[in-house]
Amino acid sequence: MEEQMQLLKNLQGLDRELGRLRENRQKLEKEQLEIGADLERIQTMIDSLTADIELIEAQREELRKSLNLEKANVEKAEGRLPEIKTQKEYLAVLKEIDAAKKVNKDLSDRIQEKEKEIGALEQERKEKQESLDALKEQVRERCEEIRQSLQDSEQVLAEKNSQRDTHLEPLPVPLRKRYQLLMERRAGIAVVEARNGTCLGCNMHLPPQLFNSLFRSQEIQCCPHCNRLLYVEKED
Repeated sequence: MEEQMQLLKNLQGLDRELGRLRENRQKLEKEQLEIGADLERIQTMIDSLTADIELIEAQREELRKSLNLEKANVEKAEGRLPEIKTQKEYLAVLKEIDAAKKVNKDLSDRIQEKEKEIGALEQERKEKQESLDALKEQVRERCEEIRQSLQDSEQVLAEKNSQRDTHLEPLPVPLRKRYQLLMERRAGIAVVEARNGTCLGCNMHLPPQLFNSLFRSQEIQCCPHCNRLLYVEKED
């Protein structure tokens, strides 16, 4: 019984250490994801700005095409003036030219507005790209540290799990199951010391007969209050 109890105590120590290792690994993985999310968030902004710039540039090009077409129409109309024979027709062509020039002015103003929009978006994109580059530089070393820590963690976890299997194998199946159930239900503490007639797991007093039986090491006993497996530290 003493040998089994020692295995259980060692096993609990390993399981608690494994729990701390897994918790630390989860924290590192979470930090890694958060760093990646920050980088992705800025990159998404940059991509969105690029898409907006491309859209406005396409709109600007359409306006330029329309402006060039209207300028050609004005030049064509002005070229007809020397050939006009009647005053009425002459005035009509002048009116046509004047209307076309007004359209040209409107198109030119709209093109300028598009260029201002593009300039503002390009400046914002530049600032976001600089922020992204700076953040990448800041987190590069930390990302490498996390990667190395996760790699080391996997190695240690594998070693500890191997040790755990070694401690678990000699235990009877019913005892393994009881231990595992207690670990799940009792916050990772399945094996506790009984001292001065008290279970140190729940701090409840034990029946005197039960407490005294722990010193005889005949079988593994459990606390009647919290069901944890009990042991006593015997004086030499």
